[in-house]
Amino acid sequence: MATPGGCLCGKVRYEYTGDVGLKAFCNCKDCQKWGGAAGLPNVVVARSGFKVTAGEPKAFDIVGGSGKINKHFFCADCGSSLYCELEVMPDNTVIKAGSLDEPDVGEMQVEFYVKDRLSYQKPQENANQVPAFG
Repeated sequence: MATPGGCLCGKVRYEYTGDVGLKAFCNCKDCQKWGGAAGLPNVVVARSGFKVTAGEPKAFDIVGGSGKINKHFFCADCGSSLYCELEVMPDNTVIKAGSLDEPDVGEMQVEFYVKDRLSYQKPQENANQVPAFG
């Protein structure tokens, strides 16, 4: 069964099949800027099971804290953050949970970049706390 998601305006749609490999909350400064939030919840899925089904997302590359390229995909019309492809995780797609049609993915398993967590953001309950990534 495919799990669908997409942008706010509906022009870009995607889906993935298969299991979620990891549910991760990221507090890195890039995610804070990209999401306009304290951090972003993510689901990590196999790239082979992920596909864009409508529209064409725009991409923006940035060098992440790992020193490798993080490719951010978003809707060029409404600006919604959709997913990332990280050079350090070539077999995975990192979906922004808020872009899923059903974004309540449950508890996060890990919280990355806790060193950058904003003072008003509480730790993700029961999640492994990791200072950075990798």
